[in-house]
Amino acid sequence: MAFRGPTAADILASKHASAMPAADVVLPSTQTRDYFQAIDNMINVFAIRPEDKVLFLTDPLLDRRIVDCISGICNSRGVFPREFMAHTTQLSACPPEVEALVADATFVVSTWFISVNSPLFVKLRREKGQRWVKITYFRNLDLLETPQARFPVDLVGEIVRATARMYPKDHDFDMHFSCPRGSDLTIKFTPPMVKGLLSNNRWQGQQRADQPGCYVHYMPTHGPNLYDRNCFIGGDPHTKPKMQGIIYPQWAIGFPKPFEENIGLEYKDGLVVKVHGKSDDARILDEMLVDGEAELHELGCGFNPKYPRFKAYPAGSNAPGALHWGTDAKRPSEYMQRMVPKWEEPASHQDCIVYDMTVKAGNTTLIDNGFLMALRDPQVVEMASRYGNPKELLEQFVE
Repeated sequence: MAFRGPTAADILASKHASAMPAADVVLPSTQTRDYFQAIDNMINVFAIRPEDKVLFLTDPLLDRRIVDCISGICNSRGVFPREFMAHTTQLSACPPEVEALVADATFVVSTWFISVNSPLFVKLRREKGQRWVKITYFRNLDLLETPQARFPVDLVGEIVRATARMYPKDHDFDMHFSCPRGSDLTIKFTPPMVKGLLSNNRWQGQQRADQPGCYVHYMPTHGPNLYDRNCFIGGDPHTKPKMQGIIYPQWAIGFPKPFEENIGLEYKDGLVVKVHGKSDDARILDEMLVDGEAELHELGCGFNPKYPRFKAYPAGSNAPGALHWGTDAKRPSEYMQRMVPKWEEPASHQDCIVYDMTVKAGNTTLIDNGFLMALRDPQVVEMASRYGNPKELLEQFVE
């Protein structure tokens, strides 16, 4: 009798069948190595100096171990921080009683939403060289054990700089957005807009809080924005972008599941003017964005390849090439107040997420179907090779 060769079903039935390494086996030595790599990353970002006056701006929901962890770094340099705890991260302005504390500090670690655009905070960074670290993505000490924590911070910076190099700088261009669901939106850019946008220290790939006036994120996942109000620095604060079209987000903060319906957000000059769709989700977004006269606050992009790609909370996916369209309405959303009352961002804000957008700046493709093209920039690949296998580091995503 002729021997019968094994079928695919026979192979799958074997308890030993495997052509891939065991994903659930992590040796203690590997865990130790990974953990200390993450700690070194953290200490590099929190570049505390012996002469610094460090202030924490926190909230009651922050893991207290975070304050102790960073305080330990400070204490080792002879620095003893102060702390002001607000009742929430959702403050709309700096409380008067904390203004003097903030003004006296040289280094601020903050969880507050207004950290980036409070007029007082912006002035202190610009005029006093105050250094800030925003810790929206470091609210639990256990995050030090994640892949995004140990991803090299300087490599994140190189990915950012590679993206910045792709912007045309000497002529007008259209930034065009499309996706498989039919997104079709254009923002018209001019050289002064690009100059204003890229003047932000985050676009310089600055990931360490060691430069006067810096504002960085830890963990370094949320990169600079593809578009935000920095485009109009020095101009009329009420200037509207020349922007028109429709996008079809796949998800939004405060919604338990991705959208089942293709819901379209139609923009005109930075404002959401119409929500296309018939589902309950579309109705909620219409009330939130159109009735609330929501304006595009930021078009955020991630730059850390090891940030979980489909983790939208707390502030949009921060995987490379995943976009979040952050809008600010003129009034808080009752839906958001019910669904995410303790969200780190105010109920007037909303992040709508797109995982598969294609973005072109003129003839240059910044993002291809959700893949950030800077990940294949020669300088990025060269730097990645110092840390390991570039393909694994840059293109093996955490789903």
